[in-house]
Amino acid sequence: MLSLFLTHLEGYKKDAIKSPILITLEVICELILPLVMAEIVDVAIPAGDVGYIFLMGGLMLLLSLFAMACGVGSAKYATFASQGFGANLRQCLFDKVQEFSFADIDRFSSASLITRMTNDVNAMTMMLNMGLRMLVRAPVMLVAALVICISINARLAIVLVVVIPLMILAIGILMKICTRLFETMQKKIDGLNNTLQENLVAIRVVKAFVREDHERGKFKKSNDELMEAALNVGLKIIAIMPIMMLAMNGATVAVLYLGGRMVMAEGFLLGDLQAFINYIAQILMSVMMVAMALLQLTRAQACAHRIHEVLNTEPSVENKPQGEIYRVAPPEGQSGAVDRVLPAPRGRVEFQNVSFRYAAAGTGDDVLSGISFTVEPGQFVAIVGGTGTGKSSLVNLIPRFYDVTGGAVLVDGVDVRDYPLEELRARIGMVLQTNVLFTGTIRENLLWGRPDATEEEMIQAAKDAQAYDFIMSFPDGFDTLLTQGGTNVSGGQKQRLCIARAMLRKPAILILDDSTSAVDSATEAAIRQSFAENLKDTTVIIIAQRISSVQYADEILILDDDHIAGRGTHEELLANNTIYQEIYQSQQEGVGG
Repeated sequence: MLSLFLTHLEGYKKDAIKSPILITLEVICELILPLVMAEIVDVAIPAGDVGYIFLMGGLMLLLSLFAMACGVGSAKYATFASQGFGANLRQCLFDKVQEFSFADIDRFSSASLITRMTNDVNAMTMMLNMGLRMLVRAPVMLVAALVICISINARLAIVLVVVIPLMILAIGILMKICTRLFETMQKKIDGLNNTLQENLVAIRVVKAFVREDHERGKFKKSNDELMEAALNVGLKIIAIMPIMMLAMNGATVAVLYLGGRMVMAEGFLLGDLQAFINYIAQILMSVMMVAMALLQLTRAQACAHRIHEVLNTEPSVENKPQGEIYRVAPPEGQSGAVDRVLPAPRGRVEFQNVSFRYAAAGTGDDVLSGISFTVEPGQFVAIVGGTGTGKSSLVNLIPRFYDVTGGAVLVDGVDVRDYPLEELRARIGMVLQTNVLFTGTIRENLLWGRPDATEEEMIQAAKDAQAYDFIMSFPDGFDTLLTQGGTNVSGGQKQRLCIARAMLRKPAILILDDSTSAVDSATEAAIRQSFAENLKDTTVIIIAQRISSVQYADEILILDDDHIAGRGTHEELLANNTIYQEIYQSQQEGVGG
């Protein structure tokens, strides 16, 4: 955990140093106050010296004001340091997640990653804020006040030698118990966030199937589990206060009894006894503060472990070392030799005996097995097959969202694992099965595909995707604001905007994963025509369910039970492939009905 604090305090280390210094000055002032009070009680009052009383009172006031200023300054710098640390840590986590492959995100789950970047980081931030003040203040106060108590009356200080170890023992036992309970609680927060996220993402489905009661039950279960975990921790933590108060009050009674007898025997001054009691209170309060800070530290340790787990994860898909990776040749006239030069983007895709499973290191069944085919530049290739046959998994291997578990995928003759990821994905335009739009204007969403595109290129892409007319029907046109996920446009409009965004990139390879399912046949035909006219040299790979979407493809691949069960043109497959014939007949009957 300390390494996290040291690494991510960059830019705020001065604030992290100033806070403990100021809190130490505050403690020194507070330690002097009881001695000044003892001076008034033992010297000024018996002598009846009013001037000395006012002088000592003024000194106490100045010390109190200075202590207050130091306390405020310490709190200010601790807040700056802790919030800066939190911002740095969140940014580092976010940057790390951007490097993750789909498999890495699947392993953690998006809900757990959100919890780690918010709840866990907040716990670390609170710990740092508390640590810079309480974990400095309490030990300094404890040691200094203990030394002063021993100097005032060593015999009376024996009370502390008995009480403090007992309090430390109680704190240690509670910390050991609570560490495991805090880890459990954080996992329950993950579960609650996962349930909530799933419900909000699928709220339309929930309402369509009238499953609100079922979802309420799911949420109640997650909520109750979190409550039980929090109560389990809370019931252990609340035990610390009665134990501390018992020890504090017992020590105070013992000091009053023993010290009172010393005063009556005229072996101890009343002012010194009063100062001793003040120091006793400060010492035991410091132990209580340390106890509360250590319990917060226990939770922060659980959170730090979860954060380290993310930061220390090596992405399952990443660039090869510098000497093994292909690079783009430098422009003419620029110096710098490149040993392994990438070919110019052409759009040739080749699968060589590819197999793939999601649990790459496990014993799960292959989703794809023995897949071999080649798509030449400019070809229009379609992939069809039943649900769960691996169509989306296959195309996800081309931009290296996942790595193959056997064989190789080549783009323009080079294994995709030998490409820099940025260069590989720059050659590919992809419209995923789930159409994703971001909060912002239509213009901003389209320019995601290519930020430097001109206005004319953006308009042409919208026309090619058959999106221009409906965009211009909005009062603000391309400046129309889209809500999160594009919920203020229809499913068909969303698909066309996603297609326009991909086409604007002018990629060498365009992949459409069931991306025209929400548009009518006429619109789909117009989009397909725009591919032929404006993306002549682009390789188009389309996954579709409708035969009308794929019948004009140069080649159709049929996936069935993890392998290619047929390939050819529409006419060839209709003549000799039973799976394709069944799909065709079922759709013809649906049309006829």
